[in-house]
Amino acid sequence: MLGIIGAMNQEVDRLKAEMTEVTIEERASMSFYVGKLHGKDVVIVRSGVGKVNAAVCTQILADRYGVDKVINTGVAGSLQAKIDIGDIVVSTDALQHDVEATVFGYAPAEIPQLGRVSFTADEDLRKLTVVCCRQVNPEIGVHEGRVVSGDQFVSSDAVKARLKDLFDPYCTEMEGAAIAQACWLNDIPFVIIRAISDKADGSAQMDYDVFEAQAIEHTVRLVNALVSAI
Repeated sequence: MLGIIGAMNQEVDRLKAEMTEVTIEERASMSFYVGKLHGKDVVIVRSGVGKVNAAVCTQILADRYGVDKVINTGVAGSLQAKIDIGDIVVSTDALQHDVEATVFGYAPAEIPQLGRVSFTADEDLRKLTVVCCRQVNPEIGVHEGRVVSGDQFVSSDAVKARLKDLFDPYCTEMEGAAIAQACWLNDIPFVIIRAISDKADGSAQMDYDVFEAQAIEHTVRLVNALVSAI
C-alpha cells in the first residue's frame, strides 16, 4: 500500500479523480481515499497545512493502512538561485528549521533526545522520482536537495538568509520534515516532492497565486508517473 499526502485540496483532488475502487474513511478530520491508482493500492489524503497535521496524517497511514512507502507532494519556496519557479525539488533529506534547543547544547534543528537533525529520503525512491520527472516534465528543472520545514510561510529575505546559512537547503515549506520524521520513526521509506511556486522572498505574495496552479500541474504529472513506475 502506497500513501500519498498533499497539504491542500488542489494538490490531491486531481489524483483522487483518477482513482478506482474508492472507499473514503474519515479520521482526525481528514478524508482518506483508499483504492487503486494506475493499478496500485494507494491511500490519498489531504493532511492540511502545518507540521502537526502532517505528522498525525502520516501516523494514521502507518497504523491504519500499513503503508510501505509515502510520497509527499506539494509546493514550496526556492532557497537556491539556480532553482526557478516551476522547477521541482526531490528531497535528499528534510529537517525542521524551527526546532531550536541550542541553549542546551543541541545543534540548530536537532531534535532533543532524538539525536537527529535531518531525516534521509529513500534513495531508490528518490532516484526513481528524478527519472520520472525528467520523462514527464522535460521542460522544467529537477533538483535533488534538502527540504526544510517550519510552521511559517517564509517571505522574509532575512529569514531566507538565515536558513541558507544554517542548513544549505533547496526549498522551504510547512509539512515535509514532519512527514519525514514520522516515516523514520515507523521505518517507512519516503520521498518529498516540491514544485517551486515562489522564491521565498519579498515577492512571494505576488508570485504565489500566479504560479501555484502551474506548480501543481507538474507534481500531478510526476506522481502519476511515479505510481505507475513503482
